[in-house]
Amino acid sequence: MQTTSKQLFNVEAIRADFPILNRKVNGQPLVYFDNAATSQTPQQVIDCIVDYYSNYNANIHRGVHSLSQIATDAYEKARQKVQQHFNAKHAHEIILTSGTTHSINLVANGYAKFITEEDEILVSAMEHHSNIVPWQMLCEKTGAKLKVIPMNENGMLEIDQFEAMLTNKTKLVFVNHVSNALGSINPIKHIIAKTHEVGAKILVDGAQAAPHLKADVQDLDVDYYTVSAHKICGPTGVGMLYGKEALLEELPPYQGGGEMIAEVTFEKTTYAGLPHKFEAGTPNIAGGIAFGEALDYMNTIGFDVIAAYEHELLDYATAQLNTIEGVRIFGAKPEQKTAVISFNIEGIHPYDMGTLLDKMGIAVRTGHHCAQPIMNFYKIPGTVRASFSFYNTKTEIDRFVEGVKKAKSMLL
Repeated sequence: MQTTSKQLFNVEAIRADFPILNRKVNGQPLVYFDNAATSQTPQQVIDCIVDYYSNYNANIHRGVHSLSQIATDAYEKARQKVQQHFNAKHAHEIILTSGTTHSINLVANGYAKFITEEDEILVSAMEHHSNIVPWQMLCEKTGAKLKVIPMNENGMLEIDQFEAMLTNKTKLVFVNHVSNALGSINPIKHIIAKTHEVGAKILVDGAQAAPHLKADVQDLDVDYYTVSAHKICGPTGVGMLYGKEALLEELPPYQGGGEMIAEVTFEKTTYAGLPHKFEAGTPNIAGGIAFGEALDYMNTIGFDVIAAYEHELLDYATAQLNTIEGVRIFGAKPEQKTAVISFNIEGIHPYDMGTLLDKMGIAVRTGHHCAQPIMNFYKIPGTVRASFSFYNTKTEIDRFVEGVKKAKSMLL
């Protein structure tokens, strides 16, 4: 990666946009390295939410009064921002959901209509539970066979084995763009192309990729792509499902209720067109609008700039951690992953390490990261995961590394 970030943005100026970074935890300035779970929210996005509730709080799509029309326009403008960011062909290919988990379940429930006991479904060994459990449930309903794409010690998928698993029985493939537990970047465009060669469809979990790189769904030729706003400086409780228009048209709705109908009688209900067919009930209106604002914020900085700076942080933190005796970093080499380090220190339980770091004001994630199959593969109970964002600094990494050293001295 080119080290151009110092010329292109001022990290201290960016940090000033995030009010939470000024607070103290346990008497120490906060070091927030749990970005893979939830990123922090800039003031611009917070202001957007406050503005909605302060000035035009109203339900959308159904009202003729002024506030409803203003809210509807703002919500649909946000949908267009999401469309443009991910380069979907049509705005109605963007379904606004409560997040990645909702998006995946929407597709999984819809495919119960199309899958039979003769079919096979492939899921990677590196998935978050939200991209495993819904497909297990689908197999239980339909009798289809679930097959697992294996991973290797380097935290990468075994692509040769994946290709050998593809047959005319394969109907669906599910894989993450980036592993939440390891940060590994999968060769997603190649996986999509190979999936299509056997006539199967593919859903890509983009939740962990979205903060670090800008996915172009048309260039990828992906069938379905999912994202959660709270990973990319937006609010919780909102996200998106992208689906190709033709596929969404044939997919039955996941939930019934208001907004998703064309006409209702006690004899028969007909459904609304895209995207409303999949958006039953009153949505998270403020969240949807703020989702668009968050994308605006990050695009103003620029994803190339973000990626370059975060890679500097990743390289620096990796080198510093590797100076500590007993450290084992799990997963891919830095050039094959986003800004995530998942590690343990020999003889120390990750929970104990995380607890002591918290006492020093340093927030990391510990445990299995909703990816228990990965932990089983490495035969460990979990890891300490430090995940970086563009508002983090090398000074914070220095504090983190010193904290790890101190915790080690206390625990061993």
